[in-house]
Amino acid sequence: MSGSRPWEGRPLDVVIWGATGFTGELVAEQLLAKYGLGGALRWALAGRSLAKLEAVRDRLIARDGAAAELKLIVADSHDPTSLVAMTSQARVICSTVGPYLQHGADLVAACVQTGTDCCDLTGEAPFIRRMVDAHHERAAETGVRIVHACGFDSVPSDLGTLALQAHLKEAGRPPATQVRLGVKKLKGGASGGTIASMMGIVDAAAKDRELRRMLVDPYSLDPGFSGPDGRDAMGPGWSEEHQAHTAPFIMAGINTRVVRRSHALLGRPWGADFSYEEHTLCGRGLRGWIRAQEQAALLLFVLLLAPLLAAIPALRPFVIHFLPKPGEGPGRAAREAGSFVMLVAGGGSTVEVVGEGDPGYLGTSRMLSEAAVALAKDPPIPGGEGGVLTPATALGLPFVERLAQVGIRIRPVQG
Repeated sequence: MSGSRPWEGRPLDVVIWGATGFTGELVAEQLLAKYGLGGALRWALAGRSLAKLEAVRDRLIARDGAAAELKLIVADSHDPTSLVAMTSQARVICSTVGPYLQHGADLVAACVQTGTDCCDLTGEAPFIRRMVDAHHERAAETGVRIVHACGFDSVPSDLGTLALQAHLKEAGRPPATQVRLGVKKLKGGASGGTIASMMGIVDAAAKDRELRRMLVDPYSLDPGFSGPDGRDAMGPGWSEEHQAHTAPFIMAGINTRVVRRSHALLGRPWGADFSYEEHTLCGRGLRGWIRAQEQAALLLFVLLLAPLLAAIPALRPFVIHFLPKPGEGPGRAAREAGSFVMLVAGGGSTVEVVGEGDPGYLGTSRMLSEAAVALAKDPPIPGGEGGVLTPATALGLPFVERLAQVGIRIRPVQG
């Protein structure tokens, strides 16, 4: 890394880009509740519509009158001049504007140009790969940190694996060369934004053969490397590490690739044969076997048949009618009633990742807001000073402590 980022004199620490969306407003609520205004964190709201930004601010004022001081910034995701003007005002841009394949590239380019760190919640592996190809080298040289996948995709997987390996090292044991994440509990609503991203990928892949190859490449975020992992499992199975029947996990397609990129960025300290997979845990015995068959069949429909049907123009309106829309989400009571439990196992040890609240909304807004604050306020960790990074490589183990403050705990529970 050479040079320095022009942070001195910037009026803002964090700008929430996409604050008028459902998750963007949740991130604003998180910052307001934990950090307030006029204190150690200087932050603002940004979006395409001033009227909608004012409406969000009014709702925040109803929670805390201090929100009347929030600055509002108008920009457009496809207007590079407005994005440069926005990014030049802050240390960190916290982006919730997706689908990222359609709306994210110009923002990343503006951040790299202006020396501004950025974090987002994308679960779109093709978008991340394009940002790696376009910006990683320049960002690494200038010390700009572009940190994708800072929500439920893929913080629990990425930080859970990092914490497991750190626990083994602290115990004087070798790193785990085979790590398996099992989803033990997942209570929450489907995300309209995630579904919109999946539809966007289906549309783009129909026209782009290289993108289709990228989608099935387990090392698509680690260009040029080939390891022991194959394509993501699409059927039921059995986990020796968890001693349970398994079904595929819907977010494994992005989470596994983020963890493998972290391993590459860290210099592959867990070995060239390091293997990582994710599954939903369905229990033992006949009941667990039946549940695994049922969940695998359901997921096959969600991941394959529904997007294919939606790709047919005559059927798309019918399919989309029954799916959550972008910008929509569960009410407060439902968000607070959600939760998740994930078990990251390897090397004879297990790390538990437990979260309070709906994982796709409340959990994600907490993870993303804390990622933005960590980038703005915490010193860079060794090896994470710049580039197109992952949560583990940009934020590291100190981020585990931040997450614990907002109801997301990552801790060893076995071995």
